[in-house]
Amino acid sequence: MVSQAKARKHPRQVSAVCWVDLLGYGGMISQGGFDPISPGAKEAIKRLRAFHRIVAEHSDRNFRTLVLNDGAAAQRDLSFRSAGPTHQFLARAFKLFGALQASEERNGWPGGRMFVAAGFRALGSRRSLDVAETQVGSILGRLQAGVITPEEAVREAASLERYFDVLPQLQANFAFTKAYVADAAGSRSGFTGARFFVDELFFAAGVPSWMQAEGPIAFHDAKLGLSASFLPVSAIGAPGALDRANAGLRNALEISVALDPTSTFSTSVTS
Repeated sequence: MVSQAKARKHPRQVSAVCWVDLLGYGGMISQGGFDPISPGAKEAIKRLRAFHRIVAEHSDRNFRTLVLNDGAAAQRDLSFRSAGPTHQFLARAFKLFGALQASEERNGWPGGRMFVAAGFRALGSRRSLDVAETQVGSILGRLQAGVITPEEAVREAASLERYFDVLPQLQANFAFTKAYVADAAGSRSGFTGARFFVDELFFAAGVPSWMQAEGPIAFHDAKLGLSASFLPVSAIGAPGALDRANAGLRNALEISVALDPTSTFSTSVTS
């Protein structure tokens, strides 16, 4: 088997993505005439602020998120050597979903629907990262030359903003595509209600013992030629004893083989 470093050089990664959006939000903002200061929009704005706060509270370096109004995505690249990160991502997504549902129920709102999917992604562009590095380099250079004081350098660094591609791992990410398209299909494809749906691709042999789920729902988008199978999940065991909890889960290598058994990615990593 090739090394992890060599595997990283391949031009695609295996990604896990969750996508969640608020049910019925469009109807709420329409009652306010799509005017955020209208009295009729007050409840919709309150709901949106609560949603963003919950997503922020559940975000970190291993669960990076991007909010898009009443929807949010989280992403993580999976490991080629361990199913631990796979389990951790599923558990983190379910924890976020649970917190969101609790907030929605307390306020009498319709809830959210979440999809968690696995898939390939292209390696992300470094454009926004390179811009940030240039900005930091300028600050350090002027500090070293005595042009600015340490206090001024700290203030400038604190005010730096990224204006483009704030989560590059979502670009050309086909796990994200799968989750988003399935959510867009919604109830007409059997994905009804405020529920948590997990791509069956994560699992080696059906529903593992640490998870409670109903039977899979087959999904196909004829226009895109995209097919998947999602499990409606009602419980996921908490992270902890990963050797036991990961039974039946796939790591990145196993997912890549399931996606494309003949690909150079699969054969190069397993050779």
